[in-house]
Amino acid sequence: MIQWKEETIIEAAIEEVWSLFLDKNIKKIMTKVEEHTLIEKKEEEVGAKHRQTYREGKRLETYIVETLAYEVLEDKKHKQISFVLGKAFEINLTFTLLKIDDTHTKFIYEGQNKGVNFVGRAMLKLGSEKSNNKVVQEFMQRVQQEALKI
Repeated sequence: MIQWKEETIIEAAIEEVWSLFLDKNIKKIMTKVEEHTLIEKKEEEVGAKHRQTYREGKRLETYIVETLAYEVLEDKKHKQISFVLGKAFEINLTFTLLKIDDTHTKFIYEGQNKGVNFVGRAMLKLGSEKSNNKVVQEFMQRVQQEALKI
């Protein structure tokens, strides 16, 4: 299993940063997502389900993303999602935004990637922590860059 927790300060209001995590903007920060369609409940509800299609090279992978937590307060925004990728990996992602002031937001990105079968566990052992860290850092930078465009 791979786990991470990273945080950064973004020079943007919490509402602006949070807007990037809404369905209509998700492709801006998750650039490999080709389709993100709500199929159950409402976007802001725990238990909401989305059909998501992700491109890795020439391969397309479609899976169901479930919202496990969703909280919107004036000074805190929080969303947790989970999905199984390629019948091999169970991925849990948590996005937390904390208002520092009107123009600064703390962004906390946590996650874990767990092999659900022998193939998944073996692939995680063979994969490098360095390459996973690179993916996490690139995502953090993309969120920051997109927030600054708003």
